[in-house]
Amino acid sequence: MLGIIAKLTIKPGTNADFESTMRALQAAVRANEPGNKLYALHKTAEPTVYVMLERYDDEAALAAHRAAPHFKELGRKLGDCLAGRPDVQVMTEI
Repeated sequence: MLGIIAKLTIKPGTNADFESTMRALQAAVRANEPGNKLYALHKTAEPTVYVMLERYDDEAALAAHRAAPHFKELGRKLGDCLAGRPDVQVMTEI
């Protein structure tokens, strides 16, 4: 099992667009990726910082997520909101 924590910092004023796109992405992941067990966005106390918690069965499920058409399409939309590259940690469950 793999766990991912992704810290996403967005541009000020893009919260509504970012959250809307993330809701669409969450729905697509849950509907189309059987190897994904958790895909949940969380707000932090800082208005422009979010944390995404993800969980996958294995490396193949993570690779399928990254290659999925919905991830590529909605990821491009998210890029308009992001203030920089996400800070992503991939961890192996013990």
